[in-house]
Amino acid sequence: MAETTHTTLRAANIARQAEWDSANAISLTYRATELAGEVGEACNIIKKIERERLGIRGSRATLEQLAEELADVIICADLIAMHEGIDLVAAVAAKFNATSEKVGLATRLAPPEGEANG
Repeated sequence: MAETTHTTLRAANIARQAEWDSANAISLTYRATELAGEVGEACNIIKKIERERLGIRGSRATLEQLAEELADVIICADLIAMHEGIDLVAAVAAKFNATSEKVGLATRLAPPEGEANG
């Protein structure tokens, strides 16, 4: 996720959170359950797409539906990071780079502006 895209998402999440939960009552547990539900919905769409690829009878889904559910996953992950004060852009870059290092791959993400290469 590009830093500017994430900055825009974070700003929108902050604004919407203030509207949606003005008492700031939503807990980390609520957010975690929300994320799990969205991941489950994405997995259900993937199952339906794969069902069609395999020629198995049953309901179908589209890539557009999968895109919507994956967007929900990203939004929920950002809400959790926001709730806990986590810099998600920095965390994603650090984790991506650590995995590349661990498995011996050259591809790295640049750290967010203002952070040193590590």
